[in-house]
Amino acid sequence: MEILTVSSRSNPKSVAGRMCAAIRKDGCCQVKTIGAGALSQGVKSVAVARNYLDMDLIFRPTFEVVNIDGKDKTVISMDVDVYRGV
Repeated sequence: MEILTVSSRSNPKSVAGRMCAAIRKDGCCQVKTIGAGALSQGVKSVAVARNYLDMDLIFRPTFEVVNIDGKDKTVISMDVDVYRGV
C-alpha cells in the first residue's frame, strides 16, 4: 500500500492524481496528515480522486502518535479504498 503524506500546503489535485495512480495499481492507499489544514487538504484530495476515477471511494480515519523532534504529534491516517458495496 502506498503512503501519501499531505501537508496544509499540498495541492489537492496533485495528491488526487497520486492517489488515483496508487488505487489503480494496488486498489488502495494511505494518506497521512498532521494538523487541521493538512487533514482538510487530504479530504479534498479524496473527493477529487473520486471524480477522477468515476467510482465511489471510502476512507477510514485512525489516529497515531509519533515523536517528531522530541515532541509527540498526532497523525491522522486515512486508509482509502474503492467502495465495493454492502
